[in-house]
Amino acid sequence: MAASGPTVHASAVLVGARAALIRGPSGSGKSRLAWDLVTAARDGLLPFARLIADDRVHLESRSGRLLVRPAQALAGMLEIHGLGILRIEFEAVGVVGLVVDLAAEDAARSPDEKAGSIIIDGVNLPRLAVAAGTVPFPMVLAALHPPRR
Repeated sequence: MAASGPTVHASAVLVGARAALIRGPSGSGKSRLAWDLVTAARDGLLPFARLIADDRVHLESRSGRLLVRPAQALAGMLEIHGLGILRIEFEAVGVVGLVVDLAAEDAARSPDEKAGSIIIDGVNLPRLAVAAGTVPFPMVLAALHPPRR
């Protein structure tokens, strides 16, 4: 089913069964984090990761889940700073399981419980707030696969 309507400035990667929705201002590293996740699967750090969208996404709340799809004109394209636009395999849709906010003003060393979730289109989702200047990849890996206690 093709998405229609307005898009949101974000990227998304399907990691396992759930998608990471990556938000942040221009230049905050959304595309870089998407690339890092995709290549982490190729390198064996994650069991599976595939791009859903880079730069623009469609979001839709359906049956208590938030679905993410690529903007049709950008499907399968990922911009890598210094290389340009790459064409790579992509998924047509994913269910968002984590929201990653890059350059988040409320990022904290020990975030409070409120900062750890967000409601988008009526769907409550786990959220990871990453401070500007912080390399997000290790934090996202830890959020996706927390160590066992």
